[in-house]
Amino acid sequence: MRVFLTGGTGLIGRSIARRLLDRGDEVVLLSRRVESVKDLPALAGAELVQGDPLVPDEWESAVDGCDAAINLVGQSIFSARWSLEVRRLIRDSRVYGTGHLVAAIARAPQRPKILVQGSAIGYYGPHGEEVLNEESPPGSDFMASVCKEWEGAAASVSKLGVRLATIRTGIVLAPGEGILKELTPVFKYVPGGAAAIGSGKHPWLPALGRQWMSWIHIHDITELFLFALDQDTAVGPLNGTAPNPVRNSEFGRQLAHSLWRPFLPIGPPDAFLKLILGDVAEVVAQGQRVMPTKAQTLGFQFAYPILHQALLEILKKVPKAS
Repeated sequence: MRVFLTGGTGLIGRSIARRLLDRGDEVVLLSRRVESVKDLPALAGAELVQGDPLVPDEWESAVDGCDAAINLVGQSIFSARWSLEVRRLIRDSRVYGTGHLVAAIARAPQRPKILVQGSAIGYYGPHGEEVLNEESPPGSDFMASVCKEWEGAAASVSKLGVRLATIRTGIVLAPGEGILKELTPVFKYVPGGAAAIGSGKHPWLPALGRQWMSWIHIHDITELFLFALDQDTAVGPLNGTAPNPVRNSEFGRQLAHSLWRPFLPIGPPDAFLKLILGDVAEVVAQGQRVMPTKAQTLGFQFAYPILHQALLEILKKVPKAS
């Protein structure tokens, strides 16, 4: 299979690219910085195409002749504080980048038969204790609005006869990257131990970490994207989360235990997080209890359904500090 991939230099994208190449597929990877990514080990063997998905250009011709496309385009939500300009980039990179890919698919003489579209569980917005599945409605906060527009930009591809599957990804756990890259040093070296983070309640009350965290191991989210690519029955949204979400306090306790560190059940208030992180603190302080109902119904098997199991596998791969 020949697969056109956007967002292939990010955490999930690199893992998907490597997995596709290892199983014998061809990967055509769109990047704005071909020279700086061409030596990444994960991309060895991929065909690199120079181009910016926000700008319609010659890169669009590379879609022609591909059997499938995977779209992970989007500015990181954790790359900077959410100024008006950063909010615009977060939204526009996803909506316009996806729209240009769909337009390229429409113009391709030999168009892909499948588009696996990236999204996020931010689609649902904060819901407290409510259990969410793929049928749950979208939220109304900033990230929910972005995800709704992001998915909407891909929707018209179905009218072209292209099968569309959308993966709403949760918090990805990976060795030395993503949330664990940020939290592991803190949990290891903060005097007295780590603490609960966020509450989603009163901004000045101590954090108890009662909000839900819907997480997934990098292996499983990679395999879910490939499952959606390969299975004709995978149509519409699929939640990319492990089947056992945990509260933030439980996540912190298990991470601290895995690192042989103490854990404090009370942490700094949400207002402190907002002071440090800006509006992106809302993503940390609030959460969703999301279940991968559709993926499991379709027969997807999670290799790491339990947090303790996932953390043990991941942390053994983190290089020891010299």
